Amino acid sequence: MSRPRLIKESSEASAPLERELLVRIHDLMVKTRVLEERLIQMYKQGHGYFWIGGPGEEAFNVSLGLLMKKGQGPEFDYLHAHYRQSGTLLALGEEPIGSLRQMKNTATDPYSGGRNFAGHYSARKLNVAPVSSPIEVQYAIAPGTAMVQKRHGGDGITIVTGGDAGTAEGDFASCLVWSSRPANPLPILIIVTNNKWGISTSAEGQHGEPRVSERGKAFGIRSKTINGNDAVEAYTELREAMAYVRTERKPFLLEANVSRLYGHSSASGANYVGTEVDCLKEFEAKLEKEGILTREQMDTLRSNYTEEMAAAARQVRDEPQPDPESIWKHIFAEDK
Repeated sequence: MSRPRLIKESSEASAPLERELLVRIHDLMVKTRVLEERLIQMYKQGHGYFWIGGPGEEAFNVSLGLLMKKGQGPEFDYLHAHYRQSGTLLALGEEPIGSLRQMKNTATDPYSGGRNFAGHYSARKLNVAPVSSPIEVQYAIAPGTAMVQKRHGGDGITIVTGGDAGTAEGDFASCLVWSSRPANPLPILIIVTNNKWGISTSAEGQHGEPRVSERGKAFGIRSKTINGNDAVEAYTELREAMAYVRTERKPFLLEANVSRLYGHSSASGANYVGTEVDCLKEFEAKLEKEGILTREQMDTLRSNYTEEMAAAARQVRDEPQPDPESIWKHIFAEDK
């Protein structure tokens, strides 16, 4: 009986990923998980008003960030994200202290100047559009940057992410319509991370289609459903989907089945759900079995990141809140 392989060796072109890449993915997954757990702890200690994030989506979100063409302007990838995207931002090179500052609503918050919820990223230098609290409005906005990229030329693409429950919103249907018009198909990767829940409502009984990706067929959109809890599958399938959008300049609908390890948000308690599949635990078991990393190495990595996040959280606690006089900053028309 042959053992499953994660590593791509020189004589094995069919094996999926290089050892160094697997280690990098794992590093970022651990970093993301520790960050999210620190954010939850900050909320429970009274150092934040609300938490929402993506524990359980690290395998998919980290892979997405690693595969994006990073930069500013239409020649690079645009990301219209929702509020579970911390792994993607870390993979793009953002420092975790920025997320801690947003949780604490400090004036040093690099994404909203202390004005928004946790996980509401905005980074012009990375083409990351501001995350909005009203669910799935990003699906209706994303075709705009894709239109710009279609006219601009090059291989930059637009990426939009959201949850399964939010696909009931009209914004999602609008995205499918505007992305797939035969006269002007758009270079957009439409992602649905399906954790089978909409706040407290189970997906069972809510969807007439067997898979959310089935909806793409009516619009002639190439579509696929994948296991987003498998780090290698997430990376390879994202790589393939993004290559299609880059070269064909047409839309792709990708549904990734993921987990929700700490519930919907602090509104539901933000407590660990042991019945969910943990993508990090599964990936670590495979890495250990393949001899890529030892248990000691992985435990040391988590310990180091835990200490790093704790130190950053202590620093953030002493940073100032926004000055009331700055109320007119960061709006559509800046004050003079």
